[in-house]
Amino acid sequence: MDSVKTQLKLRSDLHIVRKLWHISSGLAGLGAYYLLGYGPRITAYALFVLAISSFLFELLRMKFAVLNNHVVKVLGPIMRECERNSFTGLPFYALGVSSSLLFFPEKMAILSVLFLIFADPIASTAGILHGRKQIIKGKSLEGFLASLLVCTLITYTYFFNTSTSPVYLGIFSLLAGLVGALSELCSTYVDDNLTIPLLSGAGLTFLAMIIPLN
Repeated sequence: MDSVKTQLKLRSDLHIVRKLWHISSGLAGLGAYYLLGYGPRITAYALFVLAISSFLFELLRMKFAVLNNHVVKVLGPIMRECERNSFTGLPFYALGVSSSLLFFPEKMAILSVLFLIFADPIASTAGILHGRKQIIKGKSLEGFLASLLVCTLITYTYFFNTSTSPVYLGIFSLLAGLVGALSELCSTYVDDNLTIPLLSGAGLTFLAMIIPLN
């Protein structure tokens, strides 16, 4: 039983701490991926185990109020109110990245993870601060355009050193940005930590078949 209920942020709040945690933990994970050098398959299996373990822990947390209270007190600064008695983003994050690394070519999987790391919090920030025109529930045109811009710039930077002509790279980057923005838009009813890496990975893989990059 709660004596003092921990105050948590709402989805409509700016929640800068959560966004900084999202970006920094994602970049730390990518840094560990390249530093350890285990490759996509082993990393995917390890993340899959983490995802399953996290889902099981979340179920225990929701079942036992004492455990849940401790988790909320510790992780309160990065949790949302809707996660108090429901799943947090961690198991979906681990499952989404794991699936992308397992199912798609490494470069496309890593690019989809970069979309997840940056596009999600930036689109959310743009939507909360400047969102005026709603596309679908919880998603604004301003957030969509911010996501499109960020994903386009990430793609262009990621493939900048390839021998592909600037024109082809520009076209690929713009279309990849559209893929990333659409995958973020599709996260209304399914956790974006799962939809962004999976939908982006699939879209980028298909796009690379049409416009191959050297």
